[in-house]
Amino acid sequence: MPIAPVHHSQEGVVATRVKPYAESAASYVPERPTLEKVRTAARGCKACWLWTLGTQTVFGEGPRQAEVMFVGEQPGDQEDKTGRPFVGPAGKLLDRALDEAGIDRETVYVTNAVKHFKWERGERGTRRIHKKPNDAEVRACRPWLDAEIALVRPRVVIALGATAAQALLGKQFRVTKDRGKAIPSALAEAVFATVHPSAVLRAPDPAARATAERDFIADLEKVARHLQARA
Repeated sequence: MPIAPVHHSQEGVVATRVKPYAESAASYVPERPTLEKVRTAARGCKACWLWTLGTQTVFGEGPRQAEVMFVGEQPGDQEDKTGRPFVGPAGKLLDRALDEAGIDRETVYVTNAVKHFKWERGERGTRRIHKKPNDAEVRACRPWLDAEIALVRPRVVIALGATAAQALLGKQFRVTKDRGKAIPSALAEAVFATVHPSAVLRAPDPAARATAERDFIADLEKVARHLQARA
């Protein structure tokens, strides 16, 4: 049986131990799923070791029949604490960009490829530093995302960042090459990919950030035009 890695909790180092994980959330998904049943079931998910790091499962949020679904990488520090997706700085930027692009935020479903916050302790202080989930962790969590897509049935799915894009479109996909394009998919009428709003926030200076934000909004405007053209 595989062994769980040593990791840091809020109380300190937790010892290495035998890993009692299913390695896939499929066994946690209810047989007759509804969005609420799946959300409730996800709270107890221990399919990978990330449940030992995250404060709680952060499930998707939005209308049951949303036309647009955004998929990010994973919840951040504030999302982990509140239990809600996209409520931190990246979420606020997403809200502004949606408004600029003419997409009603109240009609959008937002979620993540991974439902627990993966982090490591910074060298100084108590700040929790985001750590990218690996392929096994993304695969373990995939049944939750598949259930959300199947139940919401969005017309368009938008992948935010490389982790989400490659989870949905394959490891060969490059956001830098094909961002803003409508890609046919069995998941929805079309899948779009763009950068994660946190990447915009990490721009090195105000000018670069302004350019990155304009490009991000332009990608969302393409989604809006796609929805209008096929209304």
